[in-house]
Amino acid sequence: MKLHFIAIGGSAMHSLALALQKKGNNITGSDDAIYEPSKSALEKQGLLPEKLGWFSEKITQDLDAVVLGMHAKKDNPELKKTEELGLNIYSYPEFLFELSKEKTRVVIGGSHGKTTITAMILHVMHYHGKEIDYMLGAPVPGIENTINLSDENDFMLIEGDEYPASAIDLRPKFHLYQPNIALLSGIAWDHMNVFPTFENYVEQFQIFIKSIVKGGILVYNEEDETLKNLAENTENQIRKHPYFTAEYHVEDGETILETSEGDMPLGIFGKHNMNNLAGAKWICQHMGIDEDDFYEAMMEFEGASRRLEKIYENESGIIFKDFAHSPSKVKASTQAVKEQYPNKKLIACLELHTFSSLNSEFIQQYKDTLGKADEAVVFYSPEAISQKQLQPISAEEIKLAFNSPNLEVVSETGALKKLVASKDLKDSVLLLMSSGTFGNLDLEEVKVLF
Repeated sequence: MKLHFIAIGGSAMHSLALALQKKGNNITGSDDAIYEPSKSALEKQGLLPEKLGWFSEKITQDLDAVVLGMHAKKDNPELKKTEELGLNIYSYPEFLFELSKEKTRVVIGGSHGKTTITAMILHVMHYHGKEIDYMLGAPVPGIENTINLSDENDFMLIEGDEYPASAIDLRPKFHLYQPNIALLSGIAWDHMNVFPTFENYVEQFQIFIKSIVKGGILVYNEEDETLKNLAENTENQIRKHPYFTAEYHVEDGETILETSEGDMPLGIFGKHNMNNLAGAKWICQHMGIDEDDFYEAMMEFEGASRRLEKIYENESGIIFKDFAHSPSKVKASTQAVKEQYPNKKLIACLELHTFSSLNSEFIQQYKDTLGKADEAVVFYSPEAISQKQLQPISAEEIKLAFNSPNLEVVSETGALKKLVASKDLKDSVLLLMSSGTFGNLDLEEVKVLF
């Protein structure tokens, strides 16, 4: 096929473009901004656009289809030309569905844990030499690509998020996959700019459950009451398999999973990850991996990239970097690190970076999320608030929202570095949580402080 990608520089978009070119398709693309690692990957395979920007002349009648990325706006000149010519337009998830219509689609959804659960499943499959197609939301150690497409594989494993499919299709991506097997890890309101109320957010998961093909399977976290209610009351004719957190204990800084085959040491930790593991086990069993083989593989699982990633350790302390930014993720990560290192001082540092986290109404959702930290710091950028056209928030408002009068609030990167440098870091763990960069904080300079 001859395909053109509008907004080819996106993480998922560029991976799909590369995978389709590898399969022999003729691929072109455009974007007005392309960053690493997408830029180098596209350049290596000859797909990097010669010029940044949008060029309507790239849209020609001989294109079989145009794939539209979320970064492109409604008034994009290439999109307008596509519509004028009456060409086939697909959002990323729509096209992924087209590629997997004849396969068994396994979709992993939920407000939290979906990247880790997807990574766990893929790790187990690779460990046992079972080839499957997949789409990952983040890189996984030991897995070269975030997407794999073939003609012969039976399964297509997809990480399904609830963000809109494209500027002209605001349906959540995971509504478009029509899974044969699905997992939902939990529901915790996020993305306030897209889903203005909790009820509206929950409705998206109800629609997802309805989208599972008749006779399909739903694996769900029964510890989440909202999710449990949706699963138990759906009228969709599907099989339902609830799961709950696996039994474990922490011993000398190591998490031990308690199984029917005996105690097993793991390379991951935290109650939330033991819950993720329980869900992944169910999915793997539905994909032909038995329980013993699942546990054997999981002993070597190191986690998904940017999820409680240990970036530094010496005799004095440890630094973790985590993608956590929503209230449920922040609370889970903070609790996990404190449980794993109960004898070390936990310094939890959170950046408020997303639209929701910088909203004066939504920020109330962060109450007590940093409660397990011995010392807590919140960083935010007034410039980010201005760019998102939100009302300014003060340090006092943030302290009240977190229910933490001793919370230290910083709004400049230089001040954040000085604050960390002023602390006694002996026998401590520094947990950096953000979907951003703490205002381009140099992590190498932070490591020197330990």
